Amino acid sequence: MASRAGALPGGMLRAALALLVAAAVGLFIGVLVAGPTGSDTGSDTDAAVASLQEDEAKRDAAQIVELTALARSTAEQVKPVVTGLRSALPAVDARPVETQPVTGQQLSQWKQIMVQQVERHKATPSGSTATNVARNGLRNAVGQLSLAVDTFAAARALPAGHRPPLLVVASRQRLLAVTDWSVAATQLDQINIDAGKGHQHVYLTDSPEGGANVGDGAPEGS
Repeated sequence: MASRAGALPGGMLRAALALLVAAAVGLFIGVLVAGPTGSDTGSDTDAAVASLQEDEAKRDAAQIVELTALARSTAEQVKPVVTGLRSALPAVDARPVETQPVTGQQLSQWKQIMVQQVERHKATPSGSTATNVARNGLRNAVGQLSLAVDTFAAARALPAGHRPPLLVVASRQRLLAVTDWSVAATQLDQINIDAGKGHQHVYLTDSPEGGANVGDGAPEGS
């Protein structure tokens, strides 16, 4: 009898349950209203993406300036090596050539120059794909020219009768370095144009030997 006296009548119990359900639904709706809407979330995401793209563009612009300066400095340093090897080695293209002797001091200087330039081009900071292509191309060309100098030095250490085959290899390595550099220099020119810096021509030779690019003749910075 005591348990029956303490029990709620059926109508009151149903009313209490209804109130609890209503309260739960109201709380849920309130959370939805107070939370961010789908459009707000989308706006925040778009803003974050735009900020990342802007930061990447600034980073790439700085890298392009630095890479162009490095390329100009390297070209200035290695041009005597490119020209000297061209005169000292047998031709592998159609041009007639009369080789010129190279002194031990000249060869030592070339080796020193190439060691320095290979070291300078070891850094590989992450950048845009276009900038990375230019950077890697320049580095490969410098490495190839360094190999040409090493091969030439190795040939000179042999008896005169055994030198010709190795000298031809050195000549091919030199020509490949020039053509590889020209491709990278063309890419460097393009990324400067895309970055609003205008044409930047950084080639090793003015003649299209071996099919090398030599620039489009447009004024610098245009």
